[in-house]
Amino acid sequence: MPMYQVKSVCAGDTKVDLPTCMYKLPNIHAQQGNGCSPEHALQNGEVDPAVKALEARQDEIMRKLYELKAAVEGLAKTVTTPDADLDLTVISSLSSQTLSSVAFQGTTDLDSLLGKDHGALRDIVINANPAQPPLTLLVLHSLLCQRYRVLSTVHVHSSVAGVPSQLLSCLGPRHEDSYARHLFQLGFTLIWKDVPKLQMKFSIQNMCPIEGEANVARFLFKLLAPYPSDPALATMVDSWVDTAFFQLAEGSAKEQAAVLRALNSALGRNPWLAGPEFSLADVACYCCVLQSGSASSAPANVQRWLKSCENLGHFSPAKAVLQ
Repeated sequence: MPMYQVKSVCAGDTKVDLPTCMYKLPNIHAQQGNGCSPEHALQNGEVDPAVKALEARQDEIMRKLYELKAAVEGLAKTVTTPDADLDLTVISSLSSQTLSSVAFQGTTDLDSLLGKDHGALRDIVINANPAQPPLTLLVLHSLLCQRYRVLSTVHVHSSVAGVPSQLLSCLGPRHEDSYARHLFQLGFTLIWKDVPKLQMKFSIQNMCPIEGEANVARFLFKLLAPYPSDPALATMVDSWVDTAFFQLAEGSAKEQAAVLRALNSALGRNPWLAGPEFSLADVACYCCVLQSGSASSAPANVQRWLKSCENLGHFSPAKAVLQ
């Protein structure tokens, strides 16, 4: 029969008591003294199968306990957001893909961008309505996973019901190391909730919520690459982002047609919307073209550009959500 001792493990402000299993094993030397040969206790350097079974059982118990500890930490983190709820469905993931072929101008460092935070996982918590899935956030999440170690989690708030399976798995499959928060740099939590407008909370104590998909997308993209230093180029990127969300996603058929013509003209001069480099303008406009349902009828330059975006490999989560 196993004996248990309690071992306390601290993670942040959370203290969880985990049992450490200890098993009474037969005394090999005593067996030898009673006339048992060493071959009966240990043959050919192999451990007794009974001991192996006990060790395997202990490993399985500890694995389940750490998974439970991770779930408790996730719930504790979510509860600290004022509008979170305990009625949740959780799925976690960590991207295992290799670095993206997209070459951003310059690089970003979390410490220089967000300030040093030794040993703490930086949590991004997003409330989104499942009736309006934020496609840009799914693309940016995929890009973030190439740059950082991201612990991704999907929750379902009690204010919504019947969330489609593709929304529950939109951040990818659960990763085997999801219980070990210290292995990650960013926490990306998406909560499907009945909200009128998308909302992001990054620092719950020190930062006001950011509202609107366009603004949240700007924040996330800055974790990947700085905005262009040229004011005119930065203004162009912002203009395309606003055009995507206010005219392509929410505009009339006439407005959408006008934007497609403008896209076609711009893409006739450059491979990407803001010039030779891929930018947030391409992410926003691609997702809004897709969401508006006008991709199949788009002009030639726009069709070519859509394929170029898809070839990067980060837009598949957005397409999967709409299927």
